[in-house]
Amino acid sequence: MNWGSNLIKNLEWSDKIINITGKQKVADEIAAKLKDGDILGVGSGSTSYLALIAIANRIKAENLNVKAIPTSLELSMFCSKLGVPLTTLYENKPDWLFDGADEVDPNNSLIKGRGGAMFKEKLLLSSSAVRYIIVDESKMVAKLGTNFPVPIEVFPQSLLYVERELKKLGATSIVLRPAKGKDGSIISENGNLILDCKFEEIGITMEKDIKAITGVIESGLFIGYNPSILMASNN
Repeated sequence: MNWGSNLIKNLEWSDKIINITGKQKVADEIAAKLKDGDILGVGSGSTSYLALIAIANRIKAENLNVKAIPTSLELSMFCSKLGVPLTTLYENKPDWLFDGADEVDPNNSLIKGRGGAMFKEKLLLSSSAVRYIIVDESKMVAKLGTNFPVPIEVFPQSLLYVERELKKLGATSIVLRPAKGKDGSIISENGNLILDCKFEEIGITMEKDIKAITGVIESGLFIGYNPSILMASNN
């Protein structure tokens, strides 16, 4: 028995998918953009998962030559399950990317990172010429930080120093993100810790200001990347 292949074959999405009708419509819209030879950046989240299924169906039905660069280990495993070939940034640059977001402001700046993969998400988004961000109406906000804190990935031994510097930037709350299903804190895709930080105001330079702190690997602020926003609506 091939134990490894059975583990991947039986892999299922870990949570209930909210607004599945609207998300499925956008997933089909994403899959319709696929062309033979495309290199895809595949983001995290339930809508990306649904889009990946629709893309896999097109690859099989039309015998398309398509490769994917996922942002997370979870989506990499789903690519394997669905038969979507993988590649890396060592070998290819994404032609386009699709991903989700936790918040989107009127300038299409984003907060992302609830899945702990913001470093790879930002790397892929920065590497892609065309960027699609999939959200529903609940993710649209007048200003960033309305509903979600800013996730900040931190090298573990820099934790106290980074906390002190974030307070200087105006952080009103700094919480070491706890994990679900294990004792202790969550570990990012890169093996680091994640701080969830609230700010009263998030200025246009805040992403760069946070990144300039020694010990910060990446933040979940995406300011000025100008993605195309696709709305997942049940209407």
